[in-house]
Amino acid sequence: MNKRKPSTSPRRKAISNGRATKRRGTTDALQILDRSTGNSPRLRDQVNQARVEMQVARLIYDARTRAGLTQAELAQAVGTNQSVISRLEDADYDGHSLSMLRRIAAAFGKRLGILQEAAQSALIG
Repeated sequence: MNKRKPSTSPRRKAISNGRATKRRGTTDALQILDRSTGNSPRLRDQVNQARVEMQVARLIYDARTRAGLTQAELAQAVGTNQSVISRLEDADYDGHSLSMLRRIAAAFGKRLGILQEAAQSALIG
């Protein structure tokens, strides 16, 4: 006779004895990512890099919309094409250059500032 060990996984517990039970969970994507990366330094680095890319994209989008500019208008102010601004506002884009970010900041009359913590984690890991 082949006996199975009881599972300790939350998913398995939620459907134990053939009955579905309510399981408290989260819908926070960052918490879900944190749980799924576990202790893997490589995965943790990839998640951190994705967070930085998402934050940069969101900052550009927020600044542009607060200023009431279209992507084309910001592109003209920066000296580039609308498609470049579109890519920069895409959270999946990982080609942000410091010179382009400086040009965008200048178009809004701002200076580019990089958080020391973000810079250290990117360099140190």
